[in-house]
Amino acid sequence: MFFVFDVETIPDFSFLRRVLDNREATDDDLLIEASEKLTRNNSGFLPPMYHHMVSWVGLWVENTGKPVQKASWHGDDEKEGLTRLFDSLLTYKDFGLIHHNGRGFDLPLITYRSMHHNMQMPVRLNHYDIRYRFSKANMDLMDEFSNYGASSYPKLKHLGHLIGVPFKQTGEGNEVLEMYRNGMLEEIEHYCYEDVMATYIVWLRMKFTTGDITQDVFSNLNERAIQKLKEIQKQP
Repeated sequence: MFFVFDVETIPDFSFLRRVLDNREATDDDLLIEASEKLTRNNSGFLPPMYHHMVSWVGLWVENTGKPVQKASWHGDDEKEGLTRLFDSLLTYKDFGLIHHNGRGFDLPLITYRSMHHNMQMPVRLNHYDIRYRFSKANMDLMDEFSNYGASSYPKLKHLGHLIGVPFKQTGEGNEVLEMYRNGMLEEIEHYCYEDVMATYIVWLRMKFTTGDITQDVFSNLNERAIQKLKEIQKQP
């Protein structure tokens, strides 16, 4: 079984205040300072350590590519969210992971936030099958398409353009903080769900392209997945 997943976060402002030793600045000014001092590139996007998880969505998928069950959470209580995530992952013993930039962000985030809350993660997440960069049990689409950094890393939205499927119709990652401030936690989860379905659709296309699944299997699963994506995008 594979777990196709994504998480949504906001900056951990209280942690940032301690790190930067700045108790007086507004959240927005603090975020500017953090972006200048704590980021490694020009994007201004903070490393995973400095984020607070507000939602996650996962889709259990059989090795054949058939989706089985959705699991999700959104809320202010990050510890509860991690508990729900770990409980879901413990559903299957030898699960694999599918994600887009999960190695660079989502998985380190989960480790950092588990340490923050003094929680123990499922042992599987530290297994060689998951930790080994070239493992087929932990598939990061950014690694797969870039040949592990030999080529440029593709954006999920651009992969959608490539295969003719519109992604990112319910929001963008840089909008999550504003959505959170407006109390739109359900909408954040909804946006996260779209990303998960997009990741699943790209993974399916890749599996067909590389000959891992047949035309008949791909056509059936792909048609259902795109229909589900359209349903998600139509929902308010």
